[in-house]
Amino acid sequence: MGEMNLLKHELRLLFRQRLTSLSLMLLALLTVTSILAGIAEVDRQRADIAAIPAAQNEDISAIASWIDEDKDPGSAAYYSFHPTWDEPSPLAFAAIGMRDVSPYILRVRALSLEAQIYDGDTFNPELALPGQFDFAFVLVFLAPLFVIVLFHDLVSGEREARRARTLEALPRGGRALWRRRSALRFGLLWLVLAAPFTTTAIIENVGAAPIALILVTIAAYLFFWVGLAALIDRLRWSSVANAATLSAAWLVLVLIVPTLANVAINRAIPVNQGTEIAMANQEVVHGAWEIPREDTMERFYANHPRWSDSEPLGPDFHYKWYFAFHQNGDEAVAPQARAYRQGLEGRDAHARALGWVLPSVGVQALLTRIAGTDLTAQLAYQDRIRAFHERLRNFYYEYLFYDRPFGKDDFDRAPRFGSS
Repeated sequence: MGEMNLLKHELRLLFRQRLTSLSLMLLALLTVTSILAGIAEVDRQRADIAAIPAAQNEDISAIASWIDEDKDPGSAAYYSFHPTWDEPSPLAFAAIGMRDVSPYILRVRALSLEAQIYDGDTFNPELALPGQFDFAFVLVFLAPLFVIVLFHDLVSGEREARRARTLEALPRGGRALWRRRSALRFGLLWLVLAAPFTTTAIIENVGAAPIALILVTIAAYLFFWVGLAALIDRLRWSSVANAATLSAAWLVLVLIVPTLANVAINRAIPVNQGTEIAMANQEVVHGAWEIPREDTMERFYANHPRWSDSEPLGPDFHYKWYFAFHQNGDEAVAPQARAYRQGLEGRDAHARALGWVLPSVGVQALLTRIAGTDLTAQLAYQDRIRAFHERLRNFYYEYLFYDRPFGKDDFDRAPRFGSS
């Protein structure tokens, strides 16, 4: 009971300090605002995805009406776009991650896929550079500043006010007092961050395990900065010197070192831009118009003997030749695409390894991984697009290579993303 009374007393003393009260209120406001911003972004993305079926039906209806006249499968395959999408996870509101810079909706045709995936490519995974204002941003970049405000003068302030010896001489004073005050400040900071997050996560139907893991992560990250503040305080410098030193540590550990590390990793693992793959793909595709059609078909059939029993090309244009050299274009740049992906994964692996040394990097990487908004999630979306595109090609090839008519009803038989 006595310990509880001491905590209540310390709490009253704490909130009498205007700077402390304002700091906690400001952190609470920033936390709530960041979560609302994350929810708004995720809701916008979900609304975009929810609008896909209606827009798709409208597009296909317009195409099907005139395709049905000639029943040309090549025209149907060429003019039909098929949507793919990456649904945000329930936890995406907390860490938007790469969903802020990478496409979460992509409409593809049965033509060469590499150009469609990489045209306007935005892949450039960062380590811990400021991104969208979300909960991860507040935790990683701003929360340490509030730790500095509440802990830089925890002991030094009492020492400068000449109360330190008196406080240490009191019953349950000394180290027990400093531990009690530290725990109180730590608990309030954790609560201000954890309560809005937990409430929102429950509303968003996030599982108990991810919530618990993030709550532990919040505590561990705050504990690192509290521990650093305690370490600096042991040097018995002034409160101003403590604040300046901790601010410099924040600048180095949160901004400067991660930025320099990002530059170093990018130089150590050079990766061409995705747009270069798209351009190389288009060069092969466009160059196919200049080579004999028989050479194109021979190369295509060598890699895809399933369609080799198709009738030989006649003198007129045939869409199967057109789609064949598009697939040849994809296969020509496949080694570049693999190297590009391996480079991105290599950079990402080095960044995650750095997270074991730099807490700011590690926390941000962990949050985006749990939220399914990191590079791994984006590459998994690409894999789903590729698998769907393969089904799409094979669907249209059944009509193209065997000269089967393609009518209005056949559009309903086309593969749909997300279905097996």
